[in-house]
Amino acid sequence: MSTPLRRTAAVLAGATLTLGLLAACGDDDPRPTAGDPATTGTTTAPTGATDGTDATDAPTDSGSATPESPDPEVIPVYYVGDAPRGDVLFREFSQASGVAPLVAAAAAVTAGDPIDPDYRTLWPGGRFAGVEQTSDAIVVDVADRTWLQRGRLDRAQARLAIQQLVYTLQGVAGERLPVRVTLDGAPATTLLGVPVRTGFTAAPELDVLALVNITEPAEGSAVSGTFTATGRASSFEATVPWVLENAAGKEVLRGFSNAEGWVDKLYPWETSVDVSALKPGRYTFVARTDDPSNGEGGGPTEDTKRITIE
Repeated sequence: MSTPLRRTAAVLAGATLTLGLLAACGDDDPRPTAGDPATTGTTTAPTGATDGTDATDAPTDSGSATPESPDPEVIPVYYVGDAPRGDVLFREFSQASGVAPLVAAAAAVTAGDPIDPDYRTLWPGGRFAGVEQTSDAIVVDVADRTWLQRGRLDRAQARLAIQQLVYTLQGVAGERLPVRVTLDGAPATTLLGVPVRTGFTAAPELDVLALVNITEPAEGSAVSGTFTATGRASSFEATVPWVLENAAGKEVLRGFSNAEGWVDKLYPWETSVDVSALKPGRYTFVARTDDPSNGEGGGPTEDTKRITIE
């Protein structure tokens, strides 16, 4: 059993984006399909994803909505984190209410306020003037002309920042639609110095996403008894090792999960973790990719979530 903690942030002209810690259960993509985001449980999640989203991998909300956030919608937001091969994208779930989900998701990307302190955004502060979905694209309108230029980002960072936005918006839309850019309503030629051409599309998952990502437990969750850990991974022979460390960093539990696949993209994984014999307190759940080379390739990719055992 796990219980997420929650927090609320005001976003966009009185609209509220609730960045909640969600106990999740499933996978990741634009809305749910086999292999990417979706949601189950008391929180309603989008369905019909075609970009690899797994309807079994989105967060379930075990808490009630805050008064200022009626009928919140779960949205995936991608942030940047560290991996042996450099910066990659990790997915975190949030809740949006009082504003269109696409607008809330874009605001979360540019605000750069993830729940997990290991994540960050590459985007400069500010917000888009508008975000909308048409029949053949997701259109973002830029209010700040400086966003057309790369600024302090190098070329690789600018391209990853674009993918951060693309994966987030496609995840909310539930379709792999191209992301087009306008400036005051007119077509823009660049965004962060990257040519727009006919629109930005999602790069292959293994090129930009972390090779392992924890969906549940969410950062800051409280757990007890036996809880279910879920996520997505592309790991050697589909093996996803995990450990639980105490506050001193000492390993107190270990195990592994078998993902539904590997090699070509990220696949869902799930495992049960029995913490009933452990003392209450703070712990860290760590999921990794399998590393048969014993560090010769730079070591495993990992994702961590700080939790409390009650």
